[in-house]
Amino acid sequence: MAALPAYAPMLARLGPLPSPGSEYAYEMKWDGIRALGYVEDGTLRLVSRNGKNVTVAYPELAGLAAATGGHAVVLDGEIVAFDQQGRPSFEALQPRMHQRDPLKIRQLLGTTPVTYLLFDVLHVDAATTIALPYTERRSRLEDLVRTGPHWAVPPYYTGCGEHALADSRRLGLEGVVAKRLTSPYRPGRRSPDWVKVKNFRTQEVVVGGWRPGEGRRANTIGSLLVGVNDDSGRLRYAGSVGTGFTDEALRRLAERLAPLRRDTPPFEGITREEAKGCHWVEPVLVGEVRFAEWTGEGRLRHPSWRGLRDDKEPSEVVREDG
Repeated sequence: MAALPAYAPMLARLGPLPSPGSEYAYEMKWDGIRALGYVEDGTLRLVSRNGKNVTVAYPELAGLAAATGGHAVVLDGEIVAFDQQGRPSFEALQPRMHQRDPLKIRQLLGTTPVTYLLFDVLHVDAATTIALPYTERRSRLEDLVRTGPHWAVPPYYTGCGEHALADSRRLGLEGVVAKRLTSPYRPGRRSPDWVKVKNFRTQEVVVGGWRPGEGRRANTIGSLLVGVNDDSGRLRYAGSVGTGFTDEALRRLAERLAPLRRDTPPFEGITREEAKGCHWVEPVLVGEVRFAEWTGEGRLRHPSWRGLRDDKEPSEVVREDG
């Protein structure tokens, strides 16, 4: 059999719930990292959204290769870690996302196991499935994958999206993704056939500098200076983020930022006052923040740090407006 072809994940647009009566399915929006799973020759290979092979970081998912009935498949899903309340937690996933040391990964298996939540199938044996409607792909997925200790195919809702969104709030989840029942899978495209509806606002950002802390954080990072790309691809300053950090997150950030120092700000549109006292870094690290709203000056209001995103490239980071 020929090797499985490479795919890029289909992306959703931020927006409101489709109108009542629309032909959509509703899936929970899991707070993790997107990964395509390639099962062939009895092994699993995991590829992040930006094309990186991340298999080594998640050894507990290897058994999925024996759970597809001997079929070679390409699967789509979200890798998540759960907090002490049993809710998907992006913060809990942080040490797993960035770890590649086999010894440390084995240690984390006991404290921070992950689960691969599958929601689509793109290829089965010698045939692609991307042209099939959503409902048929989901049916095939459920028939193909036998649930295991670290992977599952969660159910989806049909009917009223308000009920699904209300359930996501009750469960403390990020929101839902509405998917048109007749939609094909469009690799690498951000399509209106998939709509992400959030319970709170988040934004991917590019880290371009930091400001030293005060008091208890006098010897470490006080806040990060972040930006997003405009329509011309220029990195524009979007504000500073000084809350939401754990001590471990600050330690990891300091390690990652130390070799990236530069002399000048990488941002367009930052004022002299905003730049005062800052240390600049090459804009290669992507993170995510939770925030209240955008100001008229293009700044994030009340942003709180959620974590780094090694699965995203800086060039992908643009302002998300629903």
